[in-house]
Amino acid sequence: MYAEIGKAIKERNKSAIQKCALEQIKAGADALDINCGPASKKPIEDMPWLVEIVQEVTDKPLALDSSKPQVIEAGLKAAKNKLIINSTTADPEKIDILVPLAKQYNTKLIGLTISAKGIPQNKDQRLELAATIVAACSEHGFPIENLYLDPIVLPVNVAQAQMKDILDSINEFKIISEPSPKSIVGLSNVSQGTSVRSLINRTFLVMAAASGLDAAILDPLDKELVDALISAELILNKQIYCDSYLEAYRKK
Repeated sequence: MYAEIGKAIKERNKSAIQKCALEQIKAGADALDINCGPASKKPIEDMPWLVEIVQEVTDKPLALDSSKPQVIEAGLKAAKNKLIINSTTADPEKIDILVPLAKQYNTKLIGLTISAKGIPQNKDQRLELAATIVAACSEHGFPIENLYLDPIVLPVNVAQAQMKDILDSINEFKIISEPSPKSIVGLSNVSQGTSVRSLINRTFLVMAAASGLDAAILDPLDKELVDALISAELILNKQIYCDSYLEAYRKK
């Protein structure tokens, strides 16, 4: 799918991108991640174009996904829908640009618990970086309830010992401040390089939901994955049971 989208961006194939967006919404996506991808040679031009064409077919929130603040700002200027900035790190040079932009454009913000020093290796490091992001948001007057913290999910085949720390971090993010920040993960990272990706993805997602996860960047077209999440929310008493609860959830 990613290769097809990259080709569609390069060829300015509007209909292919809009079709993909509508398929994800039909499958239950609450927001759409907008990313030009590594194939884009002119992301500052591609990002607003993507935003504009996706807005033509949906009013769902859009997550502007780029490591370059200037690309995100280009998308912000073109947007009419509700927005999420994806994402800042804990580094001051990112925070001091992206938090004010999030406040100015009244967006939600994803904060990655990572810095120029590298990927955190345990729960304490994740919580320290999370606290840095929360403190910076408070200093800039950005509402903490609009902040989503990402613990940085690593592939289980190379970081198996960190999985429990990652899940514990999701739970403990909620006690960093009052009001508390929310949590989010990039789900596919957990299964990167493994031979049973879908199974690992949905198992981790259910465990993360039980740890208090609020949101995930995932593939809504993976029906078994979404069914597992809906069932987890049912067991956690976030949904009302009926025999057709899967169908009911998708219709709401």
